[in-house]
Amino acid sequence: MAGYFGVLVSDPWLQNQFTQVELRSLRTYFSTLKRESGGLTLADLPSKMSRMKQIGENLTEEDIALFLNQSYKSLQDNVDFELFLRVYLNLQSHAATKTGVGAKNSSAFLKSPTSTLLHTISESEKSSYVAHINHYLGEDEFLKKYLPLNPSTNDIFELAKDGVLICKLINVAVPGTIDERAINTKRTLNPWERNENHTLCLNSAKAIGCTLVNIGTQDFIEGRRHLVLGVISQIIKIQLLADLNLKKTPQLVELVDDSKDMEELMSLAPEKILLRWMNFQLKKAAYMKTVTNFSSDVKDGVAYAHLLNVLAPEHSNPSALNAKDPLQRAKLVLEHADRMGCKRYLTAKDIVEGSPNLNLAFVAHIFQHRNGLSTQTKQISFLEVSPDDAQISREESAFRFWINSFGHSTYINNVFEDLRNGWVLLETLDKVSPGIVNWKMATKPPIKLPFRKVENCNQVVKIGKQLKFSLVNIAGNDIVQGNKKLILAYMWQLMRCNMLQLLKNLRFHSNGKEINDVDILNWANTTVRNSGTQSSMKNFKDKSLSDGIFFLELLSAVQPRVVNWSLVTKGETEEEKKMNATYIISIARKLGCSIFLLPEDIIEVNQKMILTLTASIMYWFLNQSTEERPCVSSDSETGSLSETISNSTMDDTASESSTD
Repeated sequence: MAGYFGVLVSDPWLQNQFTQVELRSLRTYFSTLKRESGGLTLADLPSKMSRMKQIGENLTEEDIALFLNQSYKSLQDNVDFELFLRVYLNLQSHAATKTGVGAKNSSAFLKSPTSTLLHTISESEKSSYVAHINHYLGEDEFLKKYLPLNPSTNDIFELAKDGVLICKLINVAVPGTIDERAINTKRTLNPWERNENHTLCLNSAKAIGCTLVNIGTQDFIEGRRHLVLGVISQIIKIQLLADLNLKKTPQLVELVDDSKDMEELMSLAPEKILLRWMNFQLKKAAYMKTVTNFSSDVKDGVAYAHLLNVLAPEHSNPSALNAKDPLQRAKLVLEHADRMGCKRYLTAKDIVEGSPNLNLAFVAHIFQHRNGLSTQTKQISFLEVSPDDAQISREESAFRFWINSFGHSTYINNVFEDLRNGWVLLETLDKVSPGIVNWKMATKPPIKLPFRKVENCNQVVKIGKQLKFSLVNIAGNDIVQGNKKLILAYMWQLMRCNMLQLLKNLRFHSNGKEINDVDILNWANTTVRNSGTQSSMKNFKDKSLSDGIFFLELLSAVQPRVVNWSLVTKGETEEEKKMNATYIISIARKLGCSIFLLPEDIIEVNQKMILTLTASIMYWFLNQSTEERPCVSSDSETGSLSETISNSTMDDTASESSTD
């Protein structure tokens, strides 16, 4: 990728201001402008750049013209791509100054870390995240020689450049996500090993729910601060909110009165549950206001003073509520938190300024440390999870993280609840098959009229039938009603369609060959057989796959150096199977496979997830082959792999490979 940047932009400073995707997009737009005008001068830019959403929303054509007049001596100068980028950045800063957007609004937990091009970071947030890393990773065998980090320097971004820090932080947030045997932890890593670590951490971050649109390995290698901090903030948020669900904290049932409220609670985003918990505790203190956010509603410190008095009355200080100055009250609140042994994530100044990220982190840590809920858990039948429910839960999380990886404007917290209006499903269908959605017939949230939701979901079902999904007896209203089995069935077919489409577009576009499950099965068996081993799978529910050996041989076949066979077990016991399964997932992500399954899916041979794993490895392998080939290839070359797959010997059981 460095070579790509070198062709487009020679100035290293400019390279560091953009992500790879942003640079490509801006280059395309710049080329279009030049074609339209037959050349481009500074005088042409006001009318052209006012059409760009990021600038036109805040600056008129007249604003841009005035700014350029004041900034450049002659508007007749020709504009090359680098000058275009500089003007773009200057106009971004000018728009930010005009609209009052400041550093404290960047890198927010509650939005995508790449939603702004202003590339500013909050020093308070950086200091808080450094403290978090020092606390949780200070004793890590590999990292302790680099920790503690100094929050006043850029050490955090330098340490992040080899990828180990982010991988370790992911495992703190969701233990067991990454098999640490797959991390390259030599003291000095070569570029290949460093890239592998970043690929592993980015794919693993997506698999635990991070939104990483427009972020690539090069951004970490070059230490782009706003992107690195954005990813770290999301990982820490996931860790801090991990207990805010009924599975981890069944005492949360105390927040609701009946089963209907219970279902609503289960569908809420963790930060919404945190707000509900906070208001539940504040009622005990007769605090009359309702806290609706982690910014303006807490910046005077009064809600915090009441909350801590309820949770830890033995450490209360009457002066906190009597203080006239919000800053003084905030200091007393933090002293109270210190006395109860609660780690602080912010300063008094951060409270008064209403920093949403840091206030969220502070309240989440208070909840973790002392939630004040009854230890006598109500006997609620739904808390007893059956094996079927466990699989549904795993599939729901896999589909949720997959759909969030597209970077839609709406973040999905629960597939069964958040897809019921049909909008995000329509957005996903448009990503999978561009142009297939009739947006004139769709209604964007918030949707007040129920029949509009049904209309959206009817179009979802109609498009599914166009894509040849099996949708017998499924209507739009089933999605609106939150029918779990039908929603999971639709989501699986949508994910499978996406995988098959990617494979088709990659290598088979020349003859239009449709890829199916049998092709993927035969490719895997042929690839392993050609590597010199005799392993094979009959279909995607072959119970012999539970030991993981076949997939390790497949990964070794597509990239011989990636599997360290001295770390592989025989897969005879459940523990050995789990070790192999965890290693398989981390190795696949390290190569570049974007997968959302869990070790249990391999051990139990969940045929849907086994298919996604195999298809992802196939896609990675064919993609590598494509990148290594010359840009122009003959039809016969392009079709050769298609013929290999088509002519592969089919097992008698291959027909079983298609999933229900």
